[in-house]
Amino acid sequence: MPFTQISIRKGSKTEAQKTTLFNEIYQAMRETFDVPEDDRFMTLSEHRAEDFVFGRHYMDIARSDDLILIQLTVSDTRTTEQKKTLFRRIAQGLVKELGIRPEDIFINLVETKMENWSFGHGIAQHAKRAPVLA
Repeated sequence: MPFTQISIRKGSKTEAQKTTLFNEIYQAMRETFDVPEDDRFMTLSEHRAEDFVFGRHYMDIARSDDLILIQLTVSDTRTTEQKKTLFRRIAQGLVKELGIRPEDIFINLVETKMENWSFGHGIAQHAKRAPVLA
């Protein structure tokens, strides 16, 4: 049930590269987070240079204008090891398939409780039901 938001500089990627970006992140989540088939909710936003501000050397990492910001909102059910594996797998895939420098891959994971999701119909599909008292 991840919700993925990707931010890049406007004009930095072709349509084919954007498709590859979506596919690589989704495949990494399938492999490391056991995300089911068709559980794919992803957006990509492009920003003008003046609207895309980042620390070029924060934590001694040299970032370029090719920086990709990836934010994943997920349920709080994964271990630290699964998260580390996901980060590594995303980076490896983007390096291999798009030639992105690993320094230009920024990933932020936001965790939320299962009951905080509605997949449609205004229903919290994963909310636990309170027991019925007789």
